[in-house]
Amino acid sequence: MPLLFSYGTLQQEGVQRSTFGRLLEGEADALVGYAQTMVRIEDADVVAKSGKAHHPIVAHSGRDADRVSGTVFEITKAELAAADAYEVDAYKRVSAPLASGRRAWVYVDARGAPESLLPFGRTQREAPDEGSRR
Repeated sequence: MPLLFSYGTLQQEGVQRSTFGRLLEGEADALVGYAQTMVRIEDADVVAKSGKAHHPIVAHSGRDADRVSGTVFEITKAELAAADAYEVDAYKRVSAPLASGRRAWVYVDARGAPESLLPFGRTQREAPDEGSRR
């Protein structure tokens, strides 16, 4: 099953229930080589689900010292598709390394998402192997 790393609203109980129809169980981890800022959300449905007009967003910095804390979840492919539908156009899903050594899907700033973070031979919408190593 795919791994999804969340540093923002996908960790919220209400967002999980409305997006996935259940609460997700996850483990604390950190995204390596990214820095976090905020982005204004214009989609009224997403704002209603999250209760927030500004959401965190991360951009690739390339510096191993930059870390963003969050939670890694094991989800189904259908739930990954539901997460894709929830995220607005400001975000792009990429495969990225975590501090634990695993790789997971994560939603990053679409304006600077490096394609090189995708595993060799995979497209953006294919899930990385669960628990795959860096």
